Amino acid sequence: MEPRNKTSVSKFFLLLLTEDPELQPVFFSLFLSIYLITVLGNLLMVLAVICDSHLHSPMYFFLANLSFTDICLSTTIIPKMLANLQEQSQSITYTDCLSQVCFVQLFVSLENSFLGIMAYDRYVAICHPLRYTVIMNPQLCGQLLLLSLLISAMDAMLHSLMVLRLSFCTDLNIPYFFCEVIQVVKVACSDTLINNVLLYLAAALLGGISLIGIILSYTQVVSSILRLPSVGIMYKAFSTCGSHLSVVSLFYGTAFGSYISAAFTHSSRKTAVASLMYTMVTPLMNPFIYSLRNKDVKHSLRKIIRSVPSFW
Repeated sequence: MEPRNKTSVSKFFLLLLTEDPELQPVFFSLFLSIYLITVLGNLLMVLAVICDSHLHSPMYFFLANLSFTDICLSTTIIPKMLANLQEQSQSITYTDCLSQVCFVQLFVSLENSFLGIMAYDRYVAICHPLRYTVIMNPQLCGQLLLLSLLISAMDAMLHSLMVLRLSFCTDLNIPYFFCEVIQVVKVACSDTLINNVLLYLAAALLGGISLIGIILSYTQVVSSILRLPSVGIMYKAFSTCGSHLSVVSLFYGTAFGSYISAAFTHSSRKTAVASLMYTMVTPLMNPFIYSLRNKDVKHSLRKIIRSVPSFW
């Protein structure tokens, strides 16, 4: 079979959420609810950090950026799923698919970077409390944010440009609910060796550096906490890390689960469901984890919610 040139590819076909017409309204309502809760919850987190001067610290600065990234990631994926459910269609145009590949890669990379930076913030706050404001100064925070954006944008652009060079045959079925770079590469009929090498190299470098940084940071944090004089102080120190550790576990746990499922499971539907865990469930749960475990955030959110009636 001769591959068609990539410029002649007009659309791809995504995996259907359900083939049962009666279940389509149920899934539409479910994913619409997930999207609205995700956007509202993360938007409230951003507003809380902006409006409350008590939350103007490096930790909450990166938390606000993480929440904004979660809104963007959900917006990249869920609206297209809802549109396909509403139209009872599986198709996505070549341009839309490539855009989705780029933005999913961008926002997942950003989330990975922010989680690593937040772990470093906790390390400095607990292991070097007297020097915290000196080390985590606004200039450094701005530089870390710009560096994360630059690296994530370069990673996303690299993979998107590498997909552009691929040719596709008649099989244009992507066994996912959205366009993810690995799955798009898999359906190509031209040589994908360079794509695969770059994919796994970038994942190992970006994901590995961030994860190793998190592990090293918390190794030092735990060591410092165990040397504290009283149980009460130890508990308070641990509680400041609890929310971040929960989000880290959720993000990396679901991401690794997705890739392991793709490697060892032959069911495309199970793999696709696993991919939704870290692209949809993590952004949904992040604001709940931080608001439920953090008194400052809860207090700020209450103030915002109480002030809403005054605008009417």
